[in-house]
Amino acid sequence: MGNALGDFLRARRELVTPAEVGLAPGTGLRRVPGLRREEVATLAGISVEYYLRLEQGRDRSPSPQVIEAIAGVLQLDAEGVEHLTALASPRPRRSARREPQVPRGLELLLRTLNVPALVCTKYGEVLAVNALSRELLPSAAPGTNRLRALFTEPEAQHRVPDWDEHAADAVAHLRAQSGADVEDERLHALIGELSMKSERFRTLWARHDVRRAHGSRFRVRHAQLGEVELLAEKFAVPGDGGLEALLLHAEPGTPSATALTRLRNLVDEQATPNR
Repeated sequence: MGNALGDFLRARRELVTPAEVGLAPGTGLRRVPGLRREEVATLAGISVEYYLRLEQGRDRSPSPQVIEAIAGVLQLDAEGVEHLTALASPRPRRSARREPQVPRGLELLLRTLNVPALVCTKYGEVLAVNALSRELLPSAAPGTNRLRALFTEPEAQHRVPDWDEHAADAVAHLRAQSGADVEDERLHALIGELSMKSERFRTLWARHDVRRAHGSRFRVRHAQLGEVELLAEKFAVPGDGGLEALLLHAEPGTPSATALTRLRNLVDEQATPNR
């Protein structure tokens, strides 16, 4: 992953068709599925040689004006532009990372929330959950990895009715979370493992989609509750550990809100000793 900027540029231009940027299809067989390098350069108003240096990693410090021009050609949204900017900004080598810790106050808060909630690292590793989350998402227990479960465990996949869409969002979120840190050995190991075990992950990661999954909808199957559609809210935990808190709730007055009430009753019944 030594040329993250070039990898991103190459992947994103292959996803843009000539028609989408107002170019005629031309004649003859195209050797690339999307735009050619020279087409990106011409549309961005830069030389082909300069753009080639960017993709090959021989120039990694384009100006903000060049970044904006290329982003426009590649039809990047705000998060894509932010990611491209980060890749184009050299970063000093980080010191060894400490294992992230869930703040004590946040652990206590999880227990008092009346909605499923959990805390994960940016790699999808589950560090803390409350009882409602444990009942709704058995594969998201502390010590497990949600991404690994999503792509390698049939039971976890069965619990997500719209698995393909959810998987795409999860990979795009991982890319957004990882940013421009090309020296993250733990991230590299996870990507390598999932690429070996899941062809779908490998395909999605190669797209270089960047998307933070805030305020998204999450559908899940539960043995007793049936199919439940929830709203997923993600919050960054203050600090430099890259932790996220995930809260799942439902629209008031919906069948899913009723299902959450039943979920609370199930958890309360399990916590009450038999008399």
